[in-house]
Amino acid sequence: GTVCVIPKRHVLRLAEIRYALDQGADEIDIVISRALALRGEWAALYDEICAMREACGTALMKAILATGELKSLTTVARASHVAMQAGADFIKTSTGMEAVNATLPVSLVMVRAIRDYRALAGYDIGYKPAGGIRQAKDALAYLILMKEELGRDWLEPDLFRLGASGLLTDIERQLEHFVTGRYSSADRHGMA
Repeated sequence: GTVCVIPKRHVLRLAEIRYALDQGADEIDIVISRALALRGEWAALYDEICAMREACGTALMKAILATGELKSLTTVARASHVAMQAGADFIKTSTGMEAVNATLPVSLVMVRAIRDYRALAGYDIGYKPAGGIRQAKDALAYLILMKEELGRDWLEPDLFRLGASGLLTDIERQLEHFVTGRYSSADRHGMA
């Protein structure tokens, strides 16, 4: 097994993971320390994520990269690979609260990292773009990306999820248009 070095600054984060698990969580979202990625401290980032993976036990762990803060697609690719090597079950673009969230260029880099990791390590890693996906046509673009880059298996929730709380209203509006031929009024389905 892998030995994880647990930096003292992460004791609280590990305690939060254990608390969530004690409360019944079976999935844990962790946010990487972007400063480590920006400085190119890949071994330290690996140790950080590995320690959180160990704390998660058998729970599904989604590593949030906060890609809008990583400055370059190269850094996004490297952070993706480090997160997967350290045991992330999913890699995720953002919390949805950053100034820049999911984008198609970042997603392309991340899903190609997943494809490369699968070829090298033989493991399937999930992907979750989060934030900024507000229209059904945007969701379709992500579905097409997944199908074209990773294949049919990545259209299922065990390997692909959309972080798109703002998307529900547009889906409701599109369904109403499909059924009635008219879009609903703003007071019935207000746009997010």
